[in-house]
Amino acid sequence: MKNAVQVGFWEKLARIILKNRIVILVILSALTIFLGYQWKNLSMTYTEANLLPKDHIVNRQYQQFLDKFGEEGNLVVIGFQDPKFFTPKNYAAWNELMTGLKNSKEVDLVVSLNDLKKLEKDTVNEKFILTPFIDQKKALDPEYLKKVQYDLFHNLPFYEGLLFNKQSGSIRSAIYINKALVNTPERKTFILENLVPKIDKFEKTTGVDLKVSGMPYIRTINADNMKGEIGLFIGAALFTVSLIFFFFFRSFRATFISICILIIGVIWSFGTLGLFHYKITILTAIIPPLIIVIGITNCIFLINKYQQEIKLHNNQAKALQRIISKIGVSTLMTNLTTAIGFATFMITGNDLLFEFGLVTSINVISVYLLTLLIVPIVYSFMSIPGERHLYHLNKTYISTLLDFVENVVKNKRKVIYTIYGLLLVFSVIGLTQMKVSGSLIGEMPKSASFYKDILFYEKEFNGVMPLEIMINTKHKKGVMKLSTMKKMDELQNTIAELPELSKPVSIVNLVKYSKQAFYNGNPEYYQLPTSQEQTFILSYAKNATKNSKDNLMKSYVDSTGQYARITTFMKDIGTQEMARVEKKLRSKIAEIFPADRYEVTLTGKALVFQKGTSYLVDNLIESLIFAILVIAGLMLYLFRSFKMVMASVITNVLPLCITSGLMGYFGIPLKPSTILVFSIAFGISVDNAIQFMAKYKHDLIQSNGKVKKSVFSALRETGISTFYTSVVLILGFATFTLSSFSGTIALGGLISCTLAFAMFANLLVLPALVLTFEKKKAKKEDLENLEG
Repeated sequence: MKNAVQVGFWEKLARIILKNRIVILVILSALTIFLGYQWKNLSMTYTEANLLPKDHIVNRQYQQFLDKFGEEGNLVVIGFQDPKFFTPKNYAAWNELMTGLKNSKEVDLVVSLNDLKKLEKDTVNEKFILTPFIDQKKALDPEYLKKVQYDLFHNLPFYEGLLFNKQSGSIRSAIYINKALVNTPERKTFILENLVPKIDKFEKTTGVDLKVSGMPYIRTINADNMKGEIGLFIGAALFTVSLIFFFFFRSFRATFISICILIIGVIWSFGTLGLFHYKITILTAIIPPLIIVIGITNCIFLINKYQQEIKLHNNQAKALQRIISKIGVSTLMTNLTTAIGFATFMITGNDLLFEFGLVTSINVISVYLLTLLIVPIVYSFMSIPGERHLYHLNKTYISTLLDFVENVVKNKRKVIYTIYGLLLVFSVIGLTQMKVSGSLIGEMPKSASFYKDILFYEKEFNGVMPLEIMINTKHKKGVMKLSTMKKMDELQNTIAELPELSKPVSIVNLVKYSKQAFYNGNPEYYQLPTSQEQTFILSYAKNATKNSKDNLMKSYVDSTGQYARITTFMKDIGTQEMARVEKKLRSKIAEIFPADRYEVTLTGKALVFQKGTSYLVDNLIESLIFAILVIAGLMLYLFRSFKMVMASVITNVLPLCITSGLMGYFGIPLKPSTILVFSIAFGISVDNAIQFMAKYKHDLIQSNGKVKKSVFSALRETGISTFYTSVVLILGFATFTLSSFSGTIALGGLISCTLAFAMFANLLVLPALVLTFEKKKAKKEDLENLEG
């Protein structure tokens, strides 16, 4: 009785759709126009991806740091390694470049060779004064510039590691962007329209190759590259799936209908982003091509079923009604499972993944509804397909493939299970070799010029990823106590010894420089003052940069003198290496700073991202398990058979295991981009299992419970669609490998790999498991056939 109600509902829905064709097309057109209008709200993101929930302890600590010291990721560095730099012509061009940047309204501070300040002792007023390191009037003298070069590398240890590398001769400048503009569109305008043209002009004038880096610059160029790839993804995905679709169906009109549906799906996906006022990120940028790749499978199922019905009885009205009533429910289930695969990202607690999961799951269902409505409506206005449109149903290679599959399932199930078992063992061994990795720049294009510049700064200055240490002395002016500074200096010495970290910067550096200045600039005195020297040297230092805009250290102690900040930069190391560095730093901090007198916080963008990666991996594994359970629950509701659900889940978990094993063998780490693969791939790969199980269940009723007959009948009918959709999905996701972003390449390549194994699993393992689970019934049928 329940089945009769279900069939009745879908038949009734079919009549409603075909009766109200014009009204539905008008509604769909209006919705498309409305969502197309929402594109006006689209814009690129201007912030880094924060992979942690807002209320996570690491995020709270980072926010406390920002509240005290402001945005930390506002530094852009411009450097070079060229022994021919110190010539009048090159220096003049450099002076012009830096002066132009310094005068830009978006820039707060420039620390550069051309206007470098050095501390000198004013014995009359008992204070230090800042004097220019370079006399601009003498800058045209080549000999004077050679002297400047020598003094820089030998007499200014304060700037070593900050502005120059003494060993290699590399030099850089630090440009601090206005903190209020760092996460706004003004940053993009400054970088692309002001900074980049000035750098290009300098390089053309001098022939010196400048290396540019820093998070504001990297994020801007990266976002610009990402924006350029959106069109590439959409075009490549649309072209690929359309070409394959046409190759299979050999029908211009079927291909045209599918392309129209996919284009509308793209409009709706961007429109949904605009409707919710979500930014375009590295994840949301791939939603439109995802919808293209997933949407084409709906077109294949419906159009293939329509053509099969036409071939069977040549009755268009009946065929149109049946593609809704017969395929509607199974394609609804397949799209629901795919949507669930994406929706599980919403439970991770991460805003970026929540937006991606919500918009993608909504649009997966939307493109299903579009296909269910548009395909039968458009075909109802067209003539019945001719022989040439149905020719693909009789293709030799399809028949040969299905004959092979049927023979193997019927006679060689032990071989199938042996191969399954071996692949599983192979996968488990590979799985044990998987590593977790995460970095802010690890997902960025390796071929981009800024990535090569990052490698330059890693080699010459030990990285550009900010790592911060905030010290709360719990007393006003506690930072300026000599005992506190000695503790900070000890910690900085530990940091300096770690090859993964750059030379640290804090108020300690300025105090050391003050002592050097007090002793007439002798670099041997670049050290903390003794207790006897402390009073007069610190009093000199206090006046040295009072009310000075050029005070580099003003951001390293808060206004009360209670909080201090040590800044270092980190190389692009993996999560495990980062955890080792963190453990060593925390151990040293606990040893130096007693917890009852100091509160020390380790934070910064590098640490936040590393913690976010670990958090995300843990939560996405949980979300994958949740997705499998929810999808299994849906299938149990649909098929009412625990055995059939187990067969489907076992079949489609194997491809995930194989992909995990391959990642272990080939050294592909588990990171945000690769962990996404599993939920997406499982949600998609199980679609073919649902199509097979739905057809098997239907044929089982029609054949009065004959298992073997129903299995092979279902295999024959759904095998074509399984092959078509799998090939389209595999090649469709393969278009993501055209990206320059390693994360997107990994996502596309690994999903394609998973779906390739899933195709063969659904064609061979699934029907074999069904026959095994129903072994008693199958044997009984064989006996009855022998007796008959």
